Amino acid sequence: MTEYKLEITTGDVQYAGTSDYIYVTLVGTEGQSERTLMDNYGFDFQTGASGSYTVKTSFSLGKLLLVKVEKNQYLCLPEDEWYFSKMVVTTPEGDVILYPCYRWIGRGEMVELRGGRAMKAFEDDHPLLIDHRKKEMMLKKSLFQWKSMGEGLPHINSFNDVSEIPAEMRFYDSRIADFNYSRKKIGIELKIKGLLGSTAYWETIEDMKKIFWFKKTTMSEYVADHWMEDDFFGYQFLNGVNPGVIKRCSELPINFPVTEEMVKPFLEVGSSLQKEIEKGNMFLYDQKKMDGIPPAAYNGEPLHVTAGLCLLNVNPENKLMPIAIQLNQQPSEKNPIFLPSDPETDWLLAKMFIKNADCMDHESVHHFMRTHFLAEVFAVAALCSFPVIHPMYKLLLPHFRHTLHINIRARLSVLGPGGALNNSSLGLDGVMELMRRDLSEMTYSSLCLPENIAARGLESIPNFYYRDDGLKLWNIIQSFVKAVVEHYYPSDCEVQRDTELQDWISEIFTHGFLGNKASGFPAAFHTVEEVVKFTTMVIFTPTVQHAAVNSGQYDYNSWAPNSTLRLRKPPPTTKGQSSMTTVLETLPNVGDTVLLAGMLWLLSDRYSNYIPLGTYPEERFDEPEPKQMIKEFQAALSCLSEAITTRNSHLELPYTYLDPAEIENSVSI
Repeated sequence: MTEYKLEITTGDVQYAGTSDYIYVTLVGTEGQSERTLMDNYGFDFQTGASGSYTVKTSFSLGKLLLVKVEKNQYLCLPEDEWYFSKMVVTTPEGDVILYPCYRWIGRGEMVELRGGRAMKAFEDDHPLLIDHRKKEMMLKKSLFQWKSMGEGLPHINSFNDVSEIPAEMRFYDSRIADFNYSRKKIGIELKIKGLLGSTAYWETIEDMKKIFWFKKTTMSEYVADHWMEDDFFGYQFLNGVNPGVIKRCSELPINFPVTEEMVKPFLEVGSSLQKEIEKGNMFLYDQKKMDGIPPAAYNGEPLHVTAGLCLLNVNPENKLMPIAIQLNQQPSEKNPIFLPSDPETDWLLAKMFIKNADCMDHESVHHFMRTHFLAEVFAVAALCSFPVIHPMYKLLLPHFRHTLHINIRARLSVLGPGGALNNSSLGLDGVMELMRRDLSEMTYSSLCLPENIAARGLESIPNFYYRDDGLKLWNIIQSFVKAVVEHYYPSDCEVQRDTELQDWISEIFTHGFLGNKASGFPAAFHTVEEVVKFTTMVIFTPTVQHAAVNSGQYDYNSWAPNSTLRLRKPPPTTKGQSSMTTVLETLPNVGDTVLLAGMLWLLSDRYSNYIPLGTYPEERFDEPEPKQMIKEFQAALSCLSEAITTRNSHLELPYTYLDPAEIENSVSI
């Protein structure tokens, strides 16, 4: 008799084990084994456990092609799905072959697994493997489909509820329990204090420090103490939650008539506006894409949206300081340019309206559309284009782990009735229009950090830690991707021959960027270099970029005077008419303030089953080369993490969001 040794591993997640019968059939080029019951003395297939089994045949099966695994009822026990992680088969010839599964298997279900080296379609040379690949892709294309979220917006997955998603792509029960516990805890505290649903207005700024008893961070407390300061206002455009909006100002926009006389008191002694522009010390925030979008109504009255402009200057102390603000695009007597020398509350209100527009732009465009929704596009395209044996599937899947689940929930909780963006000054229609405008102007280079930084002229602006850490991470990811891609695609010819790879990029171009050729996004791949660059961006976006725009939300935006999605009163149109009472009346009411703060708590928290960047708990690659590449990737990330920790120890405001240890491996919150 010929013996095949099997090691079968059950996942280490809650309720992963099973009491049912598990049968295995091995299929090779020379035939197949008998359907064999996997049964040892005692309990088999317990959570987190591995078991050794034997399949005996009267002859060698030749090269193994497939493994069939079946789950059938044991006695009269109720159904218990089994989370089957992997199987390792040792053949009589001494070959050791990995068969990854990492999915839930129900009673009466049979799965067919491919093992060994990652394979592209044109490399399959056995009719059984070709047919298996074809059937797998037919099933995937029927399961993972697209639907429209709205005209001019990226397409989304077609599932209407998280229960429809394959179980292995949903949050684990422990993560859902953590999330629900946090949400319940927040709700109870706010109800006890009488804040939830309150329509009262804030009587003092200090009252807002009492929203939560225990949810304090070093950064959130710093924000509450320093939000009025100009240097901190400027700092946030570099290292806050929306670091991708300002650009170097080479000339003032014609609709922003700032004069030398206006700003000279705020410039270095002996300098001038033109000299500062020529030296590269002037930077511009311009929210023109928001111009003309109608605001939402609140209690029957329209709210106010300011598509403003802000001029900032790097002073001799290397601080980025706001020196002029215009709250609407077209200058007029009722749209004055506000200056730091204006009455304190006039200047404060001008900054608050700039931050209100920036907060809506951040949440809808830079957070949800440019990380969540693009990650979903990349994920759905991969799921309906690649079989599980494809090298790009193995490389990319860890970075799409729970993206479909969180996005379905986010569209209900953030964009749905009562959601934060629905309740913003723009309202749902305005937010959708803002995202629509941004997508129509989006370019491929804007998603590639090195090109993004260069295009905005921010290569040398000081104290820009998002840039410093982000570029290092881009290079580390790119080196890893380059090694893996070049291993499987040794020539451009192989890229061009891979129809599944071409399907993936075509799906993304069509459903993500709506076929917009002017965007610069590729519709097809021609070279290995193109695949490396695009895949680097695809991994960077749901990991590094998402961390940059998500992780600090509670820190910066839970303090409503610093940043909020809704302001109640209109912006100032004349100077000298405001007071701190005006500021308080402009802020959202108590109930709206705490609702947003609670949401940001949930979005910024860390939950169970957190997987940091570069961690791959699922073993999908069988070859030693990609396994070694992963180890080198992890080592590079660890070195960077140590360097960032050392740098942060010398900073008054540590920038931690792009420490690799703090970056999740996918969009999962």
